[in-house]
Amino acid sequence: EWTMKTSVVFLLCVSVFPGFSQGRLVGEDESGFAECNVFFPGQVPPEGFVEPFHVKICQQYNKEPRFATLYSTKDKIPLYSAFKYTKPAQHEEEAWLVEPQIDDPENDLNEMVPEADIVGTVANLGANQALTSDYVDSGYERGLLNPSLLNEEDFQMATYTLTNAVPLSPSLSKSWHRDIRRVVEQVLVPHCSKKDHLYLLAGAIPSSILVKGKVSVPETLWLAACCDGPQGWSLGLVKKVNDENSLAELTVGQLEKQLLAGVHLFKGNCGEDHQSQEKTEAILQAVGQMHSGEQVGTSDNQEAKDSGLVRKVADIIATPFIKLLELLIYLFVELVKFVFHFLWLVIKRVAGTLLGGVYSLWNGVVSYLKAICTVLISIPYDVGRVIVSIFLGFLQIVQDVASLTYRILRIPIGFVLHLASFPYHSICAIPSVLRDLATGIGGTFSLVVDATAAVLHGFYYLAGHIVKRFVPKGSSDD
Repeated sequence: EWTMKTSVVFLLCVSVFPGFSQGRLVGEDESGFAECNVFFPGQVPPEGFVEPFHVKICQQYNKEPRFATLYSTKDKIPLYSAFKYTKPAQHEEEAWLVEPQIDDPENDLNEMVPEADIVGTVANLGANQALTSDYVDSGYERGLLNPSLLNEEDFQMATYTLTNAVPLSPSLSKSWHRDIRRVVEQVLVPHCSKKDHLYLLAGAIPSSILVKGKVSVPETLWLAACCDGPQGWSLGLVKKVNDENSLAELTVGQLEKQLLAGVHLFKGNCGEDHQSQEKTEAILQAVGQMHSGEQVGTSDNQEAKDSGLVRKVADIIATPFIKLLELLIYLFVELVKFVFHFLWLVIKRVAGTLLGGVYSLWNGVVSYLKAICTVLISIPYDVGRVIVSIFLGFLQIVQDVASLTYRILRIPIGFVLHLASFPYHSICAIPSVLRDLATGIGGTFSLVVDATAAVLHGFYYLAGHIVKRFVPKGSSDD
């Protein structure tokens, strides 16, 4: 009893540390998860798991729900798997599957499928869940939270999904599955009036140890059982990873304290407040006998009462020491958290100062190099521009000289040509001028003669007309 309570306190303290850096991923909605509510007492799933990276999965195989899982996309392991005990199959067949909708919610696949069948077709495969490659050559096995040995046929096939597996050493995986099978088959099932009223939750508490920097190795494995019947009872079991032979029994309430704050595994605590003390003691005794290697069987009422009395006395004696140990551990944890917080602030301040100085120095170096590059780049441009300007100026001078020379040479040549052609045009024009002059003089003389003749003819005509009018006619001789 002392060992069990001490381990509980130790695990409670250890569970404080996970979560210094919480990532944020979008969890899936609960549409479709209601089909798996049959695996919870009262059809109410555990409460208190509210982180964004907690994804609820209704594990389906061949279109039928087989068990329910709460998966952590941050730690890449399941936090719990909820299932019912069925008659184990005769032959176990191992074929590992994955849940494609965790990585790619937009795909059309609604149930687990073989990993090899969807490689290259599902976007971001492995971003939010573990894959087979994460376990290869890692030294860890894919330990099943919902053991395949407690399931039959299709239920057994469905357990081989990587969303139901956590990294375990080969010996721890064997020990966990052996102990869980023996407890369920030899203790829990016989003490529950109806097998279908027995609800099982198998879970893991993540640690900071990662396989290949991705998959969290559990620091604790646990099992919670609820017999939801007229004589209902509940029970919790815890196995420490660093001690594969350990198997501590405790109440569900004590188990919940080791998990996240505000977690409730079973609706109404599965009658824990009013369950039969004798029934509980009988179950605890059976678990203890089984773990110690004794023959498991039902105890009579007197033995249960004696065992219960011994446990109560042990509780009374051990409680003050446990409370003191809890206080010391709590103070130690708070001190460690304060030291870590202080060191984090110091490191953050020093790192901020160093990064600020490095950033300023970097900006100065970049500005200096930028200015030098600008000057160096402008030198060839300026030299080229000067050369082009000189060349264009030289061409302008040549053009002006050629234009001036042309203009100077153009004036004398025209003058000389005109002057040289003047005698030719002058001498050659004399005969034409004389001819034209003679023509003019002759024309003038002819004009004078014609005019004189015309005047005389006019006088003659006038005189004749007057004579005819005024002088009487005579003989023709007159």
